[in-house]
Amino acid sequence: MIYTLRRATIFVTAFITFSVLLITFLPRYLNPTPPDAEERKRDSQWVSTSPYWFDRQVCRYLGLCGIQHIRWDAPTLPGWGPDSDLDMTEEIAKVLGVGNWDEDEAAVFVNKPGTESWEHAPGHIDLKRKRSESSDTLQEVPQYVLDHAPLVHLYSGEHFWPSDIADHVAHMGLLDEEDGSVNRTDELDLGNLAKLNVKNGTVFLTSMDDVESRPEWLHNRAGIPIEYEDDGDDEHDGNPDKEIPGNNPTVPTDGNTWWDADKQHPPNRIAAPRYRKGGPSWRRKKRFLQGDDEPQRPIGGAPWDGDKNKPNRSGYSNGPAVLILVDKGAGILDAFWFFFYSYNLGQTVLGIRFGNHVGDWEHCMTRFDNGIPKAMFLSEHAGGKAYAWPALEKKTQPNGKPPRPVIYSAVGSHAMYATPGLHPYVLPFELLKDVTDRGPLWDPALNHYSYWYDYEVGLNETESPSSPQSPYLGNPSEPRKEYTSLVPAADNPKAPTSWFHFEGAWGDDVYSLADDRQWRLFGEYHYIVGPLGPKFKYLERRKVCQTDKCTLLWSIEAGEKSSWY
Repeated sequence: MIYTLRRATIFVTAFITFSVLLITFLPRYLNPTPPDAEERKRDSQWVSTSPYWFDRQVCRYLGLCGIQHIRWDAPTLPGWGPDSDLDMTEEIAKVLGVGNWDEDEAAVFVNKPGTESWEHAPGHIDLKRKRSESSDTLQEVPQYVLDHAPLVHLYSGEHFWPSDIADHVAHMGLLDEEDGSVNRTDELDLGNLAKLNVKNGTVFLTSMDDVESRPEWLHNRAGIPIEYEDDGDDEHDGNPDKEIPGNNPTVPTDGNTWWDADKQHPPNRIAAPRYRKGGPSWRRKKRFLQGDDEPQRPIGGAPWDGDKNKPNRSGYSNGPAVLILVDKGAGILDAFWFFFYSYNLGQTVLGIRFGNHVGDWEHCMTRFDNGIPKAMFLSEHAGGKAYAWPALEKKTQPNGKPPRPVIYSAVGSHAMYATPGLHPYVLPFELLKDVTDRGPLWDPALNHYSYWYDYEVGLNETESPSSPQSPYLGNPSEPRKEYTSLVPAADNPKAPTSWFHFEGAWGDDVYSLADDRQWRLFGEYHYIVGPLGPKFKYLERRKVCQTDKCTLLWSIEAGEKSSWY
């Protein structure tokens, strides 16, 4: 009896000690940055939103919040997939390009009828690809940027596909803090979002629909890319599994500091650069000279051959990417490709889902030195990795064009990776991981908004909103400042720019503890806040990475061994 009691006492003591250590150190491990006084105040207010005394106490002292709400959070609701009662007619199949579903409920893609000509590609018509008289005064997108644009493998079992930011905004409203309702007293669109910056506090675009009802615009299954017409070329010709010859330095050793440069810190070069046609100085001189009715000639003096030079439409998605070009001076150009999804489905730990949010901005960035691609940054959650160009997987292109990099988007989170497979992060024992595979291949170069961004002007536009000279609040004694840092490229001269300057969140705020959809375990929320837009992704960066801590990876193997956190 005494022996049994002793063992029980030891077990209870060990369990309590383990629980205390878990409650104390796990949140710190998941979020190593300690909260400041303001964050602690907000957290206290959030906990107080629970109507239940017991829930509030358990949340404060044990870190277990809203445990009565925990349930399985499925990516889709019944009505989609192999067990669906939905009648997938021929018309729907034409729109989605879906022929069937496999055993994992992943779409099996078929060639869409009537898609032989790129001219019939579906897409939004309003703001893109319409040239006007003003287009001859705008800068075009250098051809080398498009020639080296990434090809993105979306996950084969993905449920939330690329979206058009215009469609997303059409389904968003503003939260009324008084009664918790979502309203659209003012019509919101890409051309007027920046007007919301005059409101006090952070503005959150909020879904007009309950996201757990899984409305179709959240999935945007029509954004599934058209099946890529593979010509049989080896997709692995980028030498992804071998080390780059040499000592694999963290920075280049040729004396050229392109990897850490901006207009105030031009790169050091041993020899004078050899400019390529289509390089920075070339694009400054060359403008559209032909009339609106004349087909645009390719940049760089390549011969025009009518249909032969029309882009192949395989890999097309009706969810346009956003291309933002940032000139860093001295021949350095950063090409940011932003990918937007209306929903981020978080990952599961022991069957419990964490990290959902409405609106999802991901990006990759290619740094060019006088038209030569040098490196690419891939965003992952709050960080990312930078790869030297030779390390990336490439796909051979026809007609003598240079091979293009192949990257991978993780299921649900859409984080960007250089390889398919499992990608554990933050938690040990692969408890939390992203998954990528060779699903539908998306070519964002076929459908995108394109812009030029002057980061020096942009930094002056983003003064603190509390400043009396802030462009967001305006100076009562002076006319309101205009946003001028972002300019459409010549291929879409009427593309809106106001959305870029919106400084609020592109999705719902953190749901309260009183909301049945919300829970928080050890500091990790089921639903987190929506993201800020591209303007706040450190476009002015000197280094290739999104953060100052930046290691340039010279092989895929090195990337698999490293982490951004």
